[in-house]
Amino acid sequence: MKDILIIAQYTQAPGEFENDRFKYLAEFMLEDKDISIEVVTMDFSHHRKKYRHITTEEMDRWPYKMTFLHVTQYKKNVSIKRLFSNGVLAINLKKYFKHRKKPDVVFCALPSIYSAYVASKYCKRNGIKFVIDIQDLWPEAFQMSVNIRGISKILFAPMKLMVDQVYASADVICAVSQTYIDRALEVNKKARKTYCVFLGTDLDEFDKNATVRNNELGSELRIAYCGTIGRSYDLKCVIDALQLTKGKTTSPISFLVMGDGPDLDRIKEYALEKEVRTIFWGRIPYKEMCGILAGCDIVVNPIIPGASQSIINKHADYAASGLPVVNTQECEEYRNLVQEYQMGFNCNNNDAADLSEKILLLANDSVMRKKMGENARRCAEECFDRKKTYQQLRKAILDFN
Repeated sequence: MKDILIIAQYTQAPGEFENDRFKYLAEFMLEDKDISIEVVTMDFSHHRKKYRHITTEEMDRWPYKMTFLHVTQYKKNVSIKRLFSNGVLAINLKKYFKHRKKPDVVFCALPSIYSAYVASKYCKRNGIKFVIDIQDLWPEAFQMSVNIRGISKILFAPMKLMVDQVYASADVICAVSQTYIDRALEVNKKARKTYCVFLGTDLDEFDKNATVRNNELGSELRIAYCGTIGRSYDLKCVIDALQLTKGKTTSPISFLVMGDGPDLDRIKEYALEKEVRTIFWGRIPYKEMCGILAGCDIVVNPIIPGASQSIINKHADYAASGLPVVNTQECEEYRNLVQEYQMGFNCNNNDAADLSEKILLLANDSVMRKKMGENARRCAEECFDRKKTYQQLRKAILDFN
């Protein structure tokens, strides 16, 4: 029996309702009776910003073993306290390795860098296959948030050195986008194989959830955003664009925002100031989000200039919803998908006039919305359906050739 250890700092635990990559992967792999899975994570919920309190009964019902290592708490995603917390996790992971039987494979998500560094050293020392799964680029994402000219690169140089060593040590490289794989290959000269597997979603589950439409939605045209309300996401530009569309559409437009984050109050105030009808749903369970999203007409992907994000969670959900997207993200990988599948419009970044122009094209042409929405759904079926795409992750873990 193959013993697979998954190290995933940001994963779903009992009582939490996320569209989680690692829970899906663990359950998917357990369909093979010759595999045992353990997922190591932290005892603090990153999304809820509170400690987890999980009962024995909840764990007994959970489909695989989980180990929760202690960390210190933090309130802000970009903060010294979060980095300190990650360091505490790495220290406790090192202690954990001392009494755990050696697994056949370690599948390690990045971030966090510190835990991945500890895992890479452990695998090298013990001759264990080390597979990394890059979810985001650190320190690049932090550098963007702490953008002090001439200082940021120096400040994050030790973190970059550490992550380069993790990338270089991987036997197999997985990532949620080809952009991230290319970054790792800048320093890795030994990886036998690489696997680009988008975060994706379970389309059957999405479709089941999407049948429960929210009855509170009105008859107006609805533009939706799902995700974090924070520095990386340019919701102010969307609000400015929607203000420019006033009086130019056949139906009034409502902007539906699902999610929360550090900039929520600021964006609420801005929407009021610009007199743009905006409905803030807050952070809601994934299944409820699917139902609301499926009842909308257009989705928007507004990401600020220079952001490190590539293919992210919302891309899968947007495509699964069968809705056209208006996109400001600069990432060529996603822009190419939008163009290749003709599933919406790429817009100039931080350009409310261009964004409003593309919104108006879709808002006033239901035939175009339908056609581009069908193309988006085809993209979801071909690129984002976990039943198909996660076969590659399984292969990355179990292929010892």
